[in-house]
Amino acid sequence: MYTTSKEMIKKAQAGGYAVPAFNCENLEMVQAIIAAAQETNSPVLLQTTPSTVKYLTLRQAYAMVKAEADAASVPVALHLDHCESYEGVCAALDAGYSSVMIDASKLPFEENIALTKKTADEAKSRGVTVEAELGTVGGKEDSRSASIAYTDPDQALDFYKRTGVDIFAVAIGTAHGFYKGEPKLDFALLEKLASIIDAPLVLHGGSGIPDEMIRRTIELGICKVNFATELRAAMTAAVREALRDEKIIDPKKFLAPGREAVKSLCIHKIKLCGSDGKA
Repeated sequence: MYTTSKEMIKKAQAGGYAVPAFNCENLEMVQAIIAAAQETNSPVLLQTTPSTVKYLTLRQAYAMVKAEADAASVPVALHLDHCESYEGVCAALDAGYSSVMIDASKLPFEENIALTKKTADEAKSRGVTVEAELGTVGGKEDSRSASIAYTDPDQALDFYKRTGVDIFAVAIGTAHGFYKGEPKLDFALLEKLASIIDAPLVLHGGSGIPDEMIRRTIELGICKVNFATELRAAMTAAVREALRDEKIIDPKKFLAPGREAVKSLCIHKIKLCGSDGKA
């Protein structure tokens, strides 16, 4: 059931729920995410960040996800997250990725449009879904750090029309990583953006946002929610606990609890997004 993300997210948009997108770092996380989707009968996206790609390589990430997806009965897509270059996106397309994000949000508006359109045209010519961002999600993810810059509604409509992207990431106050204090999301801005852009909208920085806030963003038009930091923390905590037994030397013995912790968290997030039973 390896597929692109476009149809699963369009279906979510029509059905009033969101597809969860989980960042994966290793085989155990890939296994956990797809097992959670299988158990809940949910479509799912697995994502790799630029630093994960450096660690795993595009080829290895694709091979792991494709092998697990081929054994699953639910739709599974592999998404390249926050790629800042045309060449990087093309490398992922060549490797077999079925969904990509071009993030030119650091560039001036017209340059952002030009790079995004060039990348979107290439991805769509290969039948691959393309996501882009206008505004900036704050916080730090891997080596990337940025201050929050909210999506401007007037620019957003112009950007969407001129780039032709399939899915649209909006900046409404979310941040990568864990939050210091309760997140302050601009729900009025999200409602405005959803009213003028007919593409499915994406929420980045889902880790640490209270469940009720996630539900509210979905009610207002979010169709894809990204989770990364919470999965990393869950796996690390479980592995650290297992390694308190100093007799353990077999990696399977301490990685398996990490896998189970990630699976359990993914099941919760799937149900939170309302995608359970929607495969």
